[in-house]
Amino acid sequence: MAALFVMAALLGTLSGVLFAYMDDLPQISALDSYQPSTITRLFSRDGQVIAEFAVERRVVIDYDDIAPVLRQAILASEDADFEQHVGLSVSRIVITALRDVVYGQRYGASTITQQVARMLFLSDYMRGGVFERSFERKIKEAIVAVQLEKRYTKREIFTFYANHVTMGHGAYGVEAGARLYFNTSAKDVTLEEAATLAAIVQTPARLSPFVNPEQARARRDNYVLARMADEGFITREEAAAAAARPLVVRGQPTPDQSIAPYFAEDIRKMLEQKYTADALYHAGLRVNTTLDVDLQRAANRAVDRGLRRVDKRRSGYRRPARNVLAEGQTLDRFTVARWSQPITEGDIVPAVVTTVPARGAAGNARVRLGAHTIDLPAGAYGWTRRSSAADLFKVGDLIEVEVRQVRGSAPTALALEQAPELEGALVAIDNHTGEIRAMVGGFSFERSKFNRATQAHRQLGSIFKPFVYTTAIDRGFTPLSVFVDEPIALEAGPNQPLYSPMNYDRKFEGPVTLRRALEQSRNIPAVKALVEVGPQQVVGYAARFGLPGTIPPVLSLALGSVEATLVDVTTAYSVFPNQGVRMTPYAVTSIADREGNVLEENRPVAREAIRADTAFVMTHLLRGVVQRGTGAAAAALNWPLAGKTGTVDDYTDTWFIGFDPDLTVGVWVGYDEKKPIGGTSNGETGATASLPIWIDFMRAYIDSRDDRDMPPEFEPPGNIAFVTLDSGITEAFINGTQPRGVAAIPASE
Repeated sequence: MAALFVMAALLGTLSGVLFAYMDDLPQISALDSYQPSTITRLFSRDGQVIAEFAVERRVVIDYDDIAPVLRQAILASEDADFEQHVGLSVSRIVITALRDVVYGQRYGASTITQQVARMLFLSDYMRGGVFERSFERKIKEAIVAVQLEKRYTKREIFTFYANHVTMGHGAYGVEAGARLYFNTSAKDVTLEEAATLAAIVQTPARLSPFVNPEQARARRDNYVLARMADEGFITREEAAAAAARPLVVRGQPTPDQSIAPYFAEDIRKMLEQKYTADALYHAGLRVNTTLDVDLQRAANRAVDRGLRRVDKRRSGYRRPARNVLAEGQTLDRFTVARWSQPITEGDIVPAVVTTVPARGAAGNARVRLGAHTIDLPAGAYGWTRRSSAADLFKVGDLIEVEVRQVRGSAPTALALEQAPELEGALVAIDNHTGEIRAMVGGFSFERSKFNRATQAHRQLGSIFKPFVYTTAIDRGFTPLSVFVDEPIALEAGPNQPLYSPMNYDRKFEGPVTLRRALEQSRNIPAVKALVEVGPQQVVGYAARFGLPGTIPPVLSLALGSVEATLVDVTTAYSVFPNQGVRMTPYAVTSIADREGNVLEENRPVAREAIRADTAFVMTHLLRGVVQRGTGAAAAALNWPLAGKTGTVDDYTDTWFIGFDPDLTVGVWVGYDEKKPIGGTSNGETGATASLPIWIDFMRAYIDSRDDRDMPPEFEPPGNIAFVTLDSGITEAFINGTQPRGVAAIPASE
């Protein structure tokens, strides 16, 4: 009788507890349409991931996308009775309670189902990233777990768990974990990789292989693999063999920086503005872009190396900004993230100076890169014009070096480098579509996120001259039209001093043809051409090319006093090889949500800017700039190219914009603040600062083409007539404007 009374009392108490908490429980049915936060990904035109945005770095997968060995590793280590219990494991609860009493410590007894209940429905009980231990929370967790088991299958519950579990370093779910630590998918992990992921689950902050590889391996070998053998998932021999293999991680503790950070950041800002920050960071958008990964790599390298060349030539050596000893660190324990990545020939990486011979003493300086210590002989820093390493740095300095030689995986020969103070930008645009193929917005995205390709409005200088001459060609001038290159003084307007432009070389050539004036970038003929056609007409043509803003119709316009962004002026130049048609530049081809529903699609948008015959004549003239003029260094590429150099007064901005039949590429080099690159009388020009970067990029672009042995050609429209002049130059004319009495070769031939 007493036993029945006690049992009734216990049941009544339990019923009361359940009744008390039942109304305060979440709606389990919400999981029917549950969509966890996932990663928004940007893809290149060939499907490679180029950037990711997320608060929780998660990739949602199905049950069948999890390797059986990974499922077994998790079950063995977290909940071996998962397939048998109904959400709670009574035996585990009893055993854990006894251990708590005997050892005076708190042990976990939660099943996978309880962990799902806790992660998805009981976040209110989390304090400082840890779930609080309370009677109320445990009761609710148990009730929710039982409800989950009633509503969902074991496969579904395990999938919830696998997609939500924390894996460390901002990664959530086993797919993100597999990619983070092993650069593979959850479907393709090996036995030892699966066991490592299962080991991490317990406390990823402490057991991450990036943080504590020894403890991670110990738990993998001594617990997870042993439990898998105990449960019969693998044999003892398989467990021993897996435990004997080293713990090898292939990912990075933080996501790799995008190969195109400026490009990606522009898209990120667009997505946030158009679709909200919540959608950007939680909804898992799929964004297909126009970026060409190979061209982007070429652009990154060309800008990096080009800015370093100019900086060393003009600024000389600057002492290192950091010394690890001064920061209280030790030489042997100091490390940087870059050293954990592969190092190959041509890489520029940080190095810490470990040895510096006294001034006048024999011997080389020595530096350390990760586990490798390498000599830095005098020849490695010859460009500094210093004969002693003691004049350059001291022990503990953190410097940059270029890896000149690698044997196996060890760097063996280095050269001293330094980060430039200069900035630069490059953009490459498909002539026929307007798709942006590559973009560099500055030397370092970490140093400055300001995008100098899309945000910086800089004075154009001589790269504006083709728009002046386009206006002239369209109004009856020809490549043989003559302008007298001589001193002039023009009325600039009421109460304004006379305008007296000067050529770059401070010399005058007398009568010159329009072709000669453009090829050699003569200033006075450009001003005279502007006067002939009228400044207002030139302003109108600039607008046709898409140059934005209100451009004042002043005489200095001929020499590029107007400002524009690199992407705008590069797009304007793409009109010439595209038969007078301007394509609106764009970076995103489509955006889809996590279910694959297309939210947005972009297609090429064309607008006729100038006549096709005028565009071809200008293209032919700009080819002369590369063949004989200020851009002649590019002729060595042996490819159909055209373009124009540009240098602003006092050498503050340098440009080169050029194209082949398919791609237009613009390069700008300068400082963020408007100051000369070098001296005010002999500074850097477009030909010496920007053109070499352009050439380096175009060389890589040409080498990547399948048709490099049969180059494309600039196709003339039917009303173009070619005339071979006494100079040997074959000139292009709009039919009817060619010289009289000279045999013309029709374009059709």
